[in-house]
Amino acid sequence: MSISISVQVNGRSVSAHVNAATNLVDFLRESQRLTGTHVGCDTAQCGACTVLLDGRAVKACNMLAAQADGCSITTIEGLAAEDGTLHPMQAAFRDCHGLQCGFCTPGMVMSAIDLVTHHDHASEHRIREHLEGNFCRCTGYQNIVRAVQQGAQAMGL
Repeated sequence: MSISISVQVNGRSVSAHVNAATNLVDFLRESQRLTGTHVGCDTAQCGACTVLLDGRAVKACNMLAAQADGCSITTIEGLAAEDGTLHPMQAAFRDCHGLQCGFCTPGMVMSAIDLVTHHDHASEHRIREHLEGNFCRCTGYQNIVRAVQQGAQAMGL
């Protein structure tokens, strides 16, 4: 069964017909060609598919595209300015070496933005706790924690 949805994706209005069983991550990757949102586990365990839905982090493999109808979605591709200037959190991940292979990075960045936007103080403990559902097999997290702290400061939060 096909369902019509209307969403904002990275500030752009999108109307589409989707299969009722289409996951949000598949809609973004296949229909919108936004492949920065990664598919890691398909069970909402790894966090690689994290996007912002109306400003809150969600795991896009764990929700249907139809559930996003009427919402605003921001993917990793929607963070940088039109001139290519990185979002402060992206720049912090780069500057602090908060990535190695990069597979988890889009989800980490989106979760980090959610954290610093919705919590007053991004202590190391709070960062580690908030990123608990985002797995990185490469870095050991210390540089990721530093990146989130630097990104929060650069964002003025």
